[in-house]
Amino acid sequence: MNVFRLTVASPAGIAFDGDAAGVSARGIGGELSVLAGHVPFVTALKAGRIRITTADGAEIYAKVSGGMLIAGKDSVRLLTDSYTAEQP
Repeated sequence: MNVFRLTVASPAGIAFDGDAAGVSARGIGGELSVLAGHVPFVTALKAGRIRITTADGAEIYAKVSGGMLIAGKDSVRLLTDSYTAEQP
């Protein structure tokens, strides 16, 4: 499984920092998913639920207040004002 480095940060601190197989969120243009090897881009996020698929296939869900998602060549950063872990 291809992975990339994912960092999810809020003013409260780092919520996730590790290898991920994917991340899904609600961008200003609609729902989006980022997998390893995705073309680099930057987008604003709307408030809503995100899903992180870890390198071992586990899924982590959280509610974010919006923010920014920055996808680079080998890493993704998700910056948000608030992050609240949720059950699936």
